[in-house]
Amino acid sequence: MSHVIRWLATLSLALGLAGCQTVQGVGTRIDRALDKVMGSKGQRLDPWESWNRKVFAFNDKVDENVLKPIATAYSEIVPSPVRTGIDNFFGNIGDAWSAVNLMLQGRFKAGVEQGMRFAVNSTLGLAGVLDIATEAGLEKNSQDFGKTLGKWGMGTGAYIVWPLFGPSSVRDSLALPVDWQASPGVLFDDGRKKVGITALSLVNTRANFLRAGEMLEGIALDKYTFYRDAYLQRRGSFDDEGDDEVEVLVPGNGAAAGQAAAAPASAASATPAATPASAAPVATVKKPAEPASAATR
Repeated sequence: MSHVIRWLATLSLALGLAGCQTVQGVGTRIDRALDKVMGSKGQRLDPWESWNRKVFAFNDKVDENVLKPIATAYSEIVPSPVRTGIDNFFGNIGDAWSAVNLMLQGRFKAGVEQGMRFAVNSTLGLAGVLDIATEAGLEKNSQDFGKTLGKWGMGTGAYIVWPLFGPSSVRDSLALPVDWQASPGVLFDDGRKKVGITALSLVNTRANFLRAGEMLEGIALDKYTFYRDAYLQRRGSFDDEGDDEVEVLVPGNGAAAGQAAAAPASAASATPAATPASAAPVATVKKPAEPASAATR
């Protein structure tokens, strides 16, 4: 299985590099023409909307009847400081994978900083339970293999909703098997421990979005469209600003940034802690551009 994943990753990168220069200019012109004819980018990037809506409804039922009640009980039973420590632990695993992806993207300074963040929290922060690095000025920069493919020219592709896995795209679906190798469950060889740590990550993440889900119920006229557009915007299909934006979960309750987000209406995302792969409500705010040596795009 591992050699298949490596082969897919190599093929994806090769395709992205080969098409980067050729497709970008043509794609921009086509995008502009299609926008005039077909309207919103969200609709154009959703050619399988009929299927996606059915899967979205199924995921919503699973979330409403299974995941949300468990997450609610979890948030009521487990004290907030303990949940914060669990957030930090999973976020620390995500930082290690972010460092790898930043290196793969050629952003070596940012990659070294994320590596230092992981090292500090893993040692001084008791395996990441305490977030010492943030207080030391080492900010989180969440990356995943899907973003790495995007950095080398692979477009987001069509929007797709997977049963149980939630919102995704063609590019992120190709990256999912690779990202899964960095999930918390890989730390354990025992099957029961793998299942347990994965379930804990899922429930803890869903608990972090209980308040956001409740507020969304009252403001979103069409939850499917809201989640789709939020996902595509966050993953780069609408505004490919990259490092000029900071993602802000709104409203939240202290969820660790960059942790895999189980969208309230789209069941669970199976991506690892490094990947915010669901369409949790987000807003973006601009930040000063980094020097060219620190970030491209």
